[in-house]
Amino acid sequence: MFVRGIRGATTVKANTEQEIIKETIAMLDEIVAQNELSPEDIASLLITVTDDITAAFPAKAIRQMKNWELVPLMCALEIPVPGSLELCIRMLVTVNTTKSQAEINHVYLNEATRLRPDLKPTAG
Repeated sequence: MFVRGIRGATTVKANTEQEIIKETIAMLDEIVAQNELSPEDIASLLITVTDDITAAFPAKAIRQMKNWELVPLMCALEIPVPGSLELCIRMLVTVNTTKSQAEINHVYLNEATRLRPDLKPTAG
């Protein structure tokens, strides 16, 4: 068993609670599906947002998901670098797995696909 990090990022169309919750759930669902995970596999989940996302905590979305109430979550603010991608939610999901680094699928959705064009394509 290894501890691995799975990266994910997405963007929202607007700084609204509904949009933040919708896109957070979509990204986490895709990370879980592509990496064949369950909440029990997750050691912790770090979520960052750009400073233009203020309408809701992405962790609120995850707390609404079935069986995620015991997963340790933390939200933080991204470093506000001029010219960086706006309205962006990022995740670092720390998991316990038997998969190698090469078998991990990182997920970039919406405008966030521009962040890591070097990684193999993912949904969205």
